[in-house]
Amino acid sequence: MTWQLHGDGRNVTAGEIVAPHERLSWPRTIGFGAQHVVAMFGATFLVPIITEFPPSATLFFSGVGTLLFLVITGNRLPSYLGSSFAFIAPITAATAAGSTGEALFGILAVGVLLTVVGGIVVLTGTGWINALMPPVVAGSIVALIGFNLSGVATGNVQEAPWTALVTLTVVLLTAVVFTGLLARLSIVVGVALGYVFAVAAGAIDFTTVREAAWFGLPDFGTPEVSWVVVPAFLPVVLVLVAENVGHVRSVAHLAGDDSINKLTGRALLADGIATTLAGAGGGSGTTTYGENIGVMAATRVYSTAAYWVAGAVAIFLGLSPKVGELINTIPPGVLGGVTVALYGLIGIIGVKIWIDNGVDFSRPVNQFTAAVALVIGIGDLTVTTGDLEFTGIALGSVAAIVVYHVMAQLERLRSATADPPVVS
Repeated sequence: MTWQLHGDGRNVTAGEIVAPHERLSWPRTIGFGAQHVVAMFGATFLVPIITEFPPSATLFFSGVGTLLFLVITGNRLPSYLGSSFAFIAPITAATAAGSTGEALFGILAVGVLLTVVGGIVVLTGTGWINALMPPVVAGSIVALIGFNLSGVATGNVQEAPWTALVTLTVVLLTAVVFTGLLARLSIVVGVALGYVFAVAAGAIDFTTVREAAWFGLPDFGTPEVSWVVVPAFLPVVLVLVAENVGHVRSVAHLAGDDSINKLTGRALLADGIATTLAGAGGGSGTTTYGENIGVMAATRVYSTAAYWVAGAVAIFLGLSPKVGELINTIPPGVLGGVTVALYGLIGIIGVKIWIDNGVDFSRPVNQFTAAVALVIGIGDLTVTTGDLEFTGIALGSVAAIVVYHVMAQLERLRSATADPPVVS
């Protein structure tokens, strides 16, 4: 891969950006890559901790997925592929009722389907996605996934309330007191200080960390074929599509390059392949990370070279069992404190989709689309048919799509058949 040196490679004047095909000097590029590692790390390692997946494998496949993403998008779309929170609920359900291998099969199925969707978008464009999931539907699906997980967060809080309170308080204060990159890393800061509190309270055993090797292969896993778990995972595809489309549009806007929007199909294809590899090898499913968009917006450096650095560092971290064991020592209280905020934020992102797109909630079609989907998702309505179990996330996502399109069609028919006004 080659990049054009931006200016003298050392300075970026006010109003300028470093474009995806450009780079600064390598020492500076490595520094920006390190920022991306820090930005992605908090969320990426939390997913395997919450789902009890091996952190080393998840970090490894996030790095591999990021490098594949850069290759497939022609090195033109800066993005980091980290662990997707949309997988937490179906993974938790699959492992509770079956095994980790069955959960990996669900991730694998999502990856394959997303790859197919990406291929279709490459050939046809994104018009049909926008028609299938207008903002009220996309926002409802994202929101219900976040709020569906609320019971998991409060359950962890109850195991160590004081540790959870300290962690959550630090997250909130960091986000509001500080500015810039530190404020964006409030989750990482909260986990770090909550962890220190837990250590001081004697709640952490470092035996496994001391015994682990510094270098070694990640703790890979193997999927077990189980079609029973697939229905719970399929709605995640809708979320990944929405996240990828939104990511591409955001980067195109920030970088001032509308041609980046043409890479949407490739982005979906790349994320699908990365998720498929993760499911096949023991990692969690991936998605494009908004945290790293925040770093680019703050620095105005969109060079894909920095993401090659970040991906390589993630692979290196995945090859350290000691790092994996250290991450595994994070106690439930810390997780509870941070996930109270994180899961709520996922729900609020769904609300933000409504606001940003000006969804009109005076229309019954929008009111009932959101209302029905959210209650089904938050209440975790579960329906069992034979060996198949459909959970609240799956049913809520389907409900959002069906309710919207049925009501919208009836609304159009009513308007078309309404009596014309009498003109006297």
